[in-house]
Amino acid sequence: MNEAVFHSGFISIIGRPNVGKSTLLNRILLEKIAIVSDKPQTTRNRILGVKHLPQTQIVFLDTPGIYKPKYKLNQRMVRVALSTLDEVDLVFFLVEATDAVSTGRRGPTAGSGDQFIMERLKELETPVILVLNKLDLIKKEKTIPLVEEYMRQHKFAEVVPISALTGDNVDRLIEVAVKYLPEGEPFFPPDVVTDQPIRFIAAETIREKILHHTREEIPYSVAVVIEEFVEEPERPVHIRALILVERDSQKGILIGKKGAMLKTVGTEARLELEALLGTKVFLELWVKVQQDWRSDESVLKELGY
Repeated sequence: MNEAVFHSGFISIIGRPNVGKSTLLNRILLEKIAIVSDKPQTTRNRILGVKHLPQTQIVFLDTPGIYKPKYKLNQRMVRVALSTLDEVDLVFFLVEATDAVSTGRRGPTAGSGDQFIMERLKELETPVILVLNKLDLIKKEKTIPLVEEYMRQHKFAEVVPISALTGDNVDRLIEVAVKYLPEGEPFFPPDVVTDQPIRFIAAETIREKILHHTREEIPYSVAVVIEEFVEEPERPVHIRALILVERDSQKGILIGKKGAMLKTVGTEARLELEALLGTKVFLELWVKVQQDWRSDESVLKELGY
């Protein structure tokens, strides 16, 4: 590639829930702009991240996991993920190598999430790189039959094995991706890493801490709304956040005995936001029951989903 010519383009990162898309984006950017957890459906919005390289700018779109949706919220999440495929110059299709090896699958099977995505990839003219993730957990030679089966079902432009968690081979993935970017001027100034407003990042940070400390249905029944975000010179940033749940029982669990759970969530979120903002933060958290908000179109619109 001629280094005198600037290249820029968009890359969509797609895959089933919980395969490591947000971890990969954070690893590529060397900054945390997308929340991560071991819970599926962690990412609910399209997250944009910008990677600046010499004579190259890559705009990544981290997307919600693609699967068969149950609630209106989940339907919107899947639509968001699929819609990015028509907007980009390249697609990273992230699959979890450990899942296939542990279950004995040699590739995407009928009815599986990967197969659902593969069917949509066949409709694209956009080049797709098969990214085999979580290689830190298995022996690389065990992935050979898996790669062969994926390649049999779709003509991928490239196959790159990585570990998003450790960073193994991620630099190689970027090197390969740059070859597919068109010539063009940068889309963002050199100091921009994401287009997400700080209010969104604050809400997501709080939701991430809830995901880490709750189980069963609660992580999927929670939404966070920043009602107040006040920055004044020489004073802590004042953030007031409303946490929505769907049931009274969920509210009780989230608050915890004598407020212990909510205090833990608040403390962890505040410390992370202070590190991000470089200043003290005063964080207020309130919990409210909003019955079946995940299926309420008006509430979803208000929340920005």
